[in-house]
Amino acid sequence: MEHTISVTSQAERKVTDTKSLPFGKIPTEHMFIAEYKNGEWQNAQVVPFHDLTLSPLALCLHYGQTVFEGMKAFVMEDGHINIFRADKHYDRFIKSLHRMCMPPVPQKLFIDAIRSLVQLDADWVPKEADGSLYIRPFMIATEDRIGVKISDEYLFMVVCSPAFQYYAKPLKVKVETNFVRAAEGGTGNAKCGGNYGGAFYPTQLAREAGYDQVLWTDAIHNEFIEESGTMNAMFFIDNVLVTPQLTGTILDGVTRDSLLSIAKAKGITIEERQISYAELITAFEDGKRVEAFGAGTAAVVAPIEIIAIGHKEYKCYIEPDAMMYQLQKELFNIRRGLTEDVNKWNYVI
Repeated sequence: MEHTISVTSQAERKVTDTKSLPFGKIPTEHMFIAEYKNGEWQNAQVVPFHDLTLSPLALCLHYGQTVFEGMKAFVMEDGHINIFRADKHYDRFIKSLHRMCMPPVPQKLFIDAIRSLVQLDADWVPKEADGSLYIRPFMIATEDRIGVKISDEYLFMVVCSPAFQYYAKPLKVKVETNFVRAAEGGTGNAKCGGNYGGAFYPTQLAREAGYDQVLWTDAIHNEFIEESGTMNAMFFIDNVLVTPQLTGTILDGVTRDSLLSIAKAKGITIEERQISYAELITAFEDGKRVEAFGAGTAAVVAPIEIIAIGHKEYKCYIEPDAMMYQLQKELFNIRRGLTEDVNKWNYVI
């Protein structure tokens, strides 16, 4: 089905010093919105950013049918704007919607919505080397009915916000062996709201103990590393890049996939497998150089300086020659058009 996106512009809203603002605090001038009713998408439009009006009975407020994505746009060396890996993000969005029993958004509507919005608010894309435009496509169930059921009505929306460094310094993380993020058969590999809400309490406990994030372990053994907060977990040990293999409990991270592809092209040995915290302890106590970092759209590459396992803290390698920084630089160069985009990741507008 073809969709026409209407665009309503407004006078430019001037915002200065976006770099000092918290991540995701200031939206751009416009947003995209489309309605799903009577089995079809309709009323697709880019409009001035405004608050929503929802019924208190809206199903998203009660039963968790909310799904979102996180993407970024960059100003390239030649001045064009690059929406990075739009197709990969779309594929993951559709898988999340399917898991949450929500109707798919046609790919053309998804891509056209983001392109139209970013083009209109192009002046909001930071030109600084460490800046980007964070793009948040999301869908919520809006049918107004109290009753545990799959909604028949939805809103698909896209909002944007200027973004800089998500984490300002290397992280201290705590291996979590009591609470779990996800179990096999659950929604761990879907980007849905409940996964994040359920993680708040143990993360808050870790922060009260002096840590920035947790390293989640598996739900069965509480032994094997899975994710870290908003990121996939990756390790570089003995010249091998190790990351937990994708399962039903781990999100298929776009940055994770990008870094693995870059590492493979550089000839780095890659192992996607289970890695236990006991293996990390052995590596640390044997005096090996251990790099640990998170990989995610918001954080990109987030160095981990300290890993707490039980009552002991272990120090990771975060010096400037670390491999994680080399991978980060390669990714930066591809996004900015400084290196050939051999994988066709860049959607340039």
